[in-house]
Amino acid sequence: MKTCIIYNSYSGVTRRIAEQIQKASDGDLVEVKSKEYSSKLTAYTIGCYRAMKGMCDRIEPETIEVSLYDRIVIGTPVWAGRVTPAINAAVEALAGCNGKKAVIYATCGGKEGETIPFLRKALEARGVTVTGEFVFDKTSAKDPERISSIIAKVKVTEST
Repeated sequence: MKTCIIYNSYSGVTRRIAEQIQKASDGDLVEVKSKEYSSKLTAYTIGCYRAMKGMCDRIEPETIEVSLYDRIVIGTPVWAGRVTPAINAAVEALAGCNGKKAVIYATCGGKEGETIPFLRKALEARGVTVTGEFVFDKTSAKDPERISSIIAKVKVTEST
């Protein structure tokens, strides 16, 4: 069973979780990078506005082919209570995703807002079934038991 772990990360928190899932599942990592911002300052200021509006950034890679994978994991930071514009674009960039199962997670400094429901709805519109949802705040992002819970869900998803 093959896993594709797709994530966007600016501070490194979402990346660290993605890497831990990758090590435990022997999956493939796909880091989605925005082509829109010249600095972290513009990423957070302009990016938060774009996140609130549900907009997509121009991203690298432009297409994310997942037809050869059995399951997908998608991780996003929370910007202004929403999915980052880069992950909005990544969902649109998925190729071969219809009928796939996904585990999704968000990382945040405070509250997750509408991030998880928004991401779930976008994936379901693409024919993806979300089988697990996780939110990691500053504390739980460092908690080995909490990380183990998402890894266990990814492994359960692989056997169903």
